[in-house]
Amino acid sequence: MIKTFTLTILLAFIFSIGFAQTKEATDSLQHQLAIAKDDTSRIKAQIALCLLYRLGNTDSSLIYGEQAFQSAQQINYLSGQILALSFMCIVTEQQGNLPKSLELGFKALQLAEEHHLESLAGGALDGIGEAYIILKDYPKALTYLRTYISIVEPTNDEGLAYAFFDMGVAFDGMNQFDSANLYEEKAIKTFQKYNREEPLVYQTLGDVAVKSGKPGEALNFYQKSLQIALKNNERRASATAYNKIAAFYKKQNQPDSAIDYAGKGLEESKLISQKKTILDAAALLSELYEQKDTKESLRYLKVADAYKDTLFGAANIEAIQTLVAQEEEHQKEIAVAKISYQNKMKQYALFAGLGILFLIAIILYRNNRQKQKANIFLQQQKEEIDIQKNRAEKTLNELKLTQSQLIQSEKMASLGELTAGIAHEIQNPLNFVNNFSEVSNELIDEINEAIEKGDSEEVKIILNDVRQNLEKINHHGKRADAIVKGMLQHSRTSTGIKEPTDINALCDEYLRLSYHGLRAKDKSFNADFKTDFDNSIGKINIVPQDIGRVLLNLINNAFYAVNERQKITKEKYQPTVFLSSKKTGDKVILTVKDNGNGIPKKIVDKIFQPFFTTKPTGEGTGLGLSLSYDIIKAHGGEIKVESKEAEGTEFIILLPII
Repeated sequence: MIKTFTLTILLAFIFSIGFAQTKEATDSLQHQLAIAKDDTSRIKAQIALCLLYRLGNTDSSLIYGEQAFQSAQQINYLSGQILALSFMCIVTEQQGNLPKSLELGFKALQLAEEHHLESLAGGALDGIGEAYIILKDYPKALTYLRTYISIVEPTNDEGLAYAFFDMGVAFDGMNQFDSANLYEEKAIKTFQKYNREEPLVYQTLGDVAVKSGKPGEALNFYQKSLQIALKNNERRASATAYNKIAAFYKKQNQPDSAIDYAGKGLEESKLISQKKTILDAAALLSELYEQKDTKESLRYLKVADAYKDTLFGAANIEAIQTLVAQEEEHQKEIAVAKISYQNKMKQYALFAGLGILFLIAIILYRNNRQKQKANIFLQQQKEEIDIQKNRAEKTLNELKLTQSQLIQSEKMASLGELTAGIAHEIQNPLNFVNNFSEVSNELIDEINEAIEKGDSEEVKIILNDVRQNLEKINHHGKRADAIVKGMLQHSRTSTGIKEPTDINALCDEYLRLSYHGLRAKDKSFNADFKTDFDNSIGKINIVPQDIGRVLLNLINNAFYAVNERQKITKEKYQPTVFLSSKKTGDKVILTVKDNGNGIPKKIVDKIFQPFFTTKPTGEGTGLGLSLSYDIIKAHGGEIKVESKEAEGTEFIILLPII
């Protein structure tokens, strides 16, 4: 019965793909539902309708899925329950309801595992994998997708193509472009076996092309995706395609085209109530209208914020974390049960020769002992879970209360350090202006004395000195003006627009600003800094304000590290920060190195996480490195850290030249 049911569902799946939401397909399945003579046939038709509506009418899809699940529950039809839950998992993930999607997917997996029907849980594995991709937890996504492939690969059905596609998306998110292209090509070949083209595959290829610096190829892929989506009436795919093209034109500084496509993306998303693409389109429109029409920009920003909170608000994140924790605990229980079962089998074989009576006595004794241990273990585990739950709730409340203050604190700290550095930079030319002004006043008195004496030659000499002083005053005044303009340029709110920038000058400037800013805050602070810049680099295309913030954060951290080591070391020690640049192929490597205490191995992997900090309370927000990581990633680059305890830390930034 399982094989027959699976075949029926797969045929319905292929039918719904090939004739996406045509009237003929809908009428045919509605007719099957109407003439169904038994509950099983009715459930099959409802699940097929759930699949048919998933690409364009997710509300109807969920209605049929829920009907199928409830009917299957009433007659204890396990195969129907698993498939209905699996496909509703996919639909709710497409809607953007990640907590509900994970809840349905995990429930389907548990039912399948409990009743040894894992071959029916492929849809749940795919939906969970896609949810983790949205959450940017790509390693977990790959784990579920590989399990999904192991289920569908022997049958070589169309579900394998979707698994390959999602694997490509996950590798793209991890910036492993070769692997991403490989799996998307596999997906294309598998879809071709069924005479089908999937538009979302070409969107992923477009994303890889953008990150690889091939804008022409990227636009072709996005446009091909849109053409296929419109042809097949797949609004989910066409909505994302419009948004991808809009984002592309925004990067190419073609705001009118970007606004046009983003508007279409928003309209298409609203038709199918797809929250993720509504958020993307509204956020794009808000940024695009920022310089043209502030009212429109604010209107779209409100839309984006509303959907962002719906998708990624604190309540959703907490719900997701709870579900993931429960599933991990469930998997642990399964693993423990499997190990326990295997141990039993070994022991049964070992004592089989001692006779049936002796074996029964041993089994009874062992089972009783294990039960006691299990009860003790479960009680301890329950107590530990209660303690952890209380701690987690307390921590979550504290995070909610302090989150906004932390973010503001990070911004103000950065601004204060910049301000102190700027003040020091301007003070030098101002001192020159003041000194030369005073000297010029004295020279004027000397001119008056020479005039009274009638010494015209002396007057000319002194006037020439005055001229030179005025030229120096003018020179240092312009220097101060240039410093102010430069600092305003780098401290203003980022426009997100890249421009040719002298990276060596930017590094040197922020090194001096950081040093003088820290000196202004703490007069006892003292450290050396050294530079090694590659003069062959020239100008590279970056957002200078954003890269400046990254440099300031890393240099401040380096000075902080050497200062902390100096406070506690008793041996001879010279705190030093090194800043260097080097051109290698098509990349520029920036290095910020210190000889401080280094970072312990156990926390190196956590330093780029938001709100993680090793500084004492009140001295750090834990946002600096997280924001730096996002800025470098947005530039298509990488940021890495190498550290040895008691020796120092080195941050390495790789930026593409193009």
